[in-house]
Amino acid sequence: MSSSPLSSHPSPLSSPLPAPLSAPHSRSTVISELRAAGCVFAEDEAELLLSTARTAAELAAMVERRVIGLPLEHVVGWAEFYGRRVAVDPGVFVPRRRTEFLVGQAVGLGRRAGARTGRAPVVVDLCCGSGAVGAVLADALDRIELHAADIEPVAVRCARHNVVPAGGEVYEGDLFDALPGGLRGRIDVLVANVPYVPTGEVGLLPPEAREYEPLVALDGGTDGLDVLRRVTAAAPQWLAPGGHLLVETSERQAPHAVEAFTRNGLIPRVTGSEELYATVIIGTRPVEGQAIPGPP
Repeated sequence: MSSSPLSSHPSPLSSPLPAPLSAPHSRSTVISELRAAGCVFAEDEAELLLSTARTAAELAAMVERRVIGLPLEHVVGWAEFYGRRVAVDPGVFVPRRRTEFLVGQAVGLGRRAGARTGRAPVVVDLCCGSGAVGAVLADALDRIELHAADIEPVAVRCARHNVVPAGGEVYEGDLFDALPGGLRGRIDVLVANVPYVPTGEVGLLPPEAREYEPLVALDGGTDGLDVLRRVTAAAPQWLAPGGHLLVETSERQAPHAVEAFTRNGLIPRVTGSEELYATVIIGTRPVEGQAIPGPP
């Protein structure tokens, strides 16, 4: 998502519901309702809701859903991500703007893989949520063999709206168990947007995240790295020689995440963006004869 209300809005305050919208549903009335709920970007959000709603009744319903705390993306049904709109259904993890940095890294690696092999790169979007990452990669790369997977049925249904029109396939299941066996040893770019919030910190997340997004997409276990460790343990069996695994994490978790990459035979590189508060670890499966660094 870009730095628009769809990506930068805070959660509405925990307060009693304001009075119902008066008729007609004027711009000023909508702004007042949103501002009373604690929406800092009330003016921008009002413009978005007014331009999206097809009827006065639909507008009133959308404002009510936003006021009680639903993420704006769930209210309007889409998120802006990496310069395009992607469908986001209620109950599905909302793609974060910081993940655009991971996408940019994956685009570069996908292009290099295609140039190196002379074929369409095989790309997998694991823990795909809405499928935003995979759909954007399909747009950005000239040719791509795209696969995506998630354990949440509602996410899989949503991802199909975004990924299938881009020529990809979406599967339901737990991490690599969801993927066709024919992908083993063939993946050039494996993007895994794993949950990495420590269990004890989930309660500190904004209400619209912890109440309206799936816990499985947020909770990464005791130190936030449980799912990352599972992915790094299995990834070498699925990556092509020279293929890359990209995982987003926090800056403070990066050293322990790097240990997991190295322990499983992947050559790690940590990169990040201060502007987007993003930290990404890229692990490369060595090609034949390439030295594997020891533990840090």
